[in-house]
Amino acid sequence: MKYNKLLKSILTLTILFCTANISFGAIATDAKLQYNKGIDYYQLGQFEESAACFKKAIELDPNYIDAYYNLGSILEYLKQDEAALAVFKQIILRKPDDYESVYKAALLSKKVGEYDKAKMYLTLIPTDTLIGQRAKQLAASMDTDIPTAKDDQTKPQTYIDANPKNDSDGVYSDITSPTGVVTDNSGNLYIAGFSDNTIYKIGPDNKKIVYIKSEKIDGPIGLAIDKGGNIYIANYNKNNILKVDRNGLITELLSNVDKPYCMHVTGDLLFISSQGSNSVIRYKLAK
Repeated sequence: MKYNKLLKSILTLTILFCTANISFGAIATDAKLQYNKGIDYYQLGQFEESAACFKKAIELDPNYIDAYYNLGSILEYLKQDEAALAVFKQIILRKPDDYESVYKAALLSKKVGEYDKAKMYLTLIPTDTLIGQRAKQLAASMDTDIPTAKDDQTKPQTYIDANPKNDSDGVYSDITSPTGVVTDNSGNLYIAGFSDNTIYKIGPDNKKIVYIKSEKIDGPIGLAIDKGGNIYIANYNKNNILKVDRNGLITELLSNVDKPYCMHVTGDLLFISSQGSNSVIRYKLAK
């Protein structure tokens, strides 16, 4: 589905903006009212008030994609680039194939000096589309191209995070769009990177490596691990569940799972929430 958007010009800036004439579906009435108020304020040139209304609409309905897009566009216009980038990341998490938002994330990442992340976002955009042509131009402005950026994404990286040390509080940084996390019996932490299709591993010594990066992985969200150390990946964009054994072998455990999200293992049972079918799947694992 593509959202109705209207090209508007504010002073010298042209931004893509969602109109009020959209199909709201099951969006809450209170959220729609705030959204419409945001449109009204926007048309009056009262951008701070408009942004506040879109924020309120999102609070009332956290999956209100059009409200996110309009809020991000306003923040970008107000030159609040980091805040705008955070908003577009929320869209990508909810709708990974909204390539206009992916492009916005790439552009804003470049603006805030995060060139590696900008290139990563560009690799997610199909090149045989209009937005793909813009992605190529943006890549060229960073002295690269899409194939090179994709190759760079596959190169393993090994480095050490400074925090947290020992048992203290802290933050593991430089993880692209982190989603699911699990730990094994040896104290290793595994983190799914949604946008770069990567599983990271951080050991007890705080060394972080790219543990798994494969064409089989596309939009990893939920992670789970069993007593044998096998890792299960909710592969959101491919609608399947992957199993990674302790040797790193990747196999498809389940197919045709509509938008798998969270997972949990207890004993020999794997539970999977299927966001697309509003259901939870129970699967008996082989011993």
